[in-house]
Amino acid sequence: MISTNDFSTGITIELDGELYKVIDYEHTKPGKGGAYIQTELKNVDTGSTTTKRFKSGEKVKQAYIETRTYQYLYRDGDKYVFMDNDTYEQVDLTKDKLGAATKYLKENQEIKLEVYEEKIIGVQVPNSVELVVASAPPAIKGDTVSGGTKQVELETGAKVKVPLFIEEGDILKIDTRSGEYIERVN
Repeated sequence: MISTNDFSTGITIELDGELYKVIDYEHTKPGKGGAYIQTELKNVDTGSTTTKRFKSGEKVKQAYIETRTYQYLYRDGDKYVFMDNDTYEQVDLTKDKLGAATKYLKENQEIKLEVYEEKIIGVQVPNSVELVVASAPPAIKGDTVSGGTKQVELETGAKVKVPLFIEEGDILKIDTRSGEYIERVN
């Protein structure tokens, strides 16, 4: 059990048999009445967000999330196949469960999966990944003066805006949190 006074962004709690991740919280002490914590919670299973008010000091069940290292093996239709690096067991995850992480998955890449009571509930991709440009429109002479951008497609199918000098075959460093171009890798 954890006190609502100890809430922090990112912790996972269990309410009414469902898991919620604390996205945001605010401790409020009004002039009249008792103090309370206003939270914004994200349902781990459905992805929906909700707001909930707790009394200050109220106890809730904290969900202890284990992080395990898995290796992404391959995509099989709508499923993404991963292998546990410790037990060598393979698990299939759908695009719905992985969310935006599918844009940054390369075969044989190691990523961390969040596990609660032997059930995979989330994925943690690295903050940045290096991906090859699969296709890029050519830069037209004269366009580079203004420092413009163009959209390219990466090896994973993700599309990202990059400077005009980027060409097909270049390796780019991409921020997985924002989906933005960071730099070209030599």
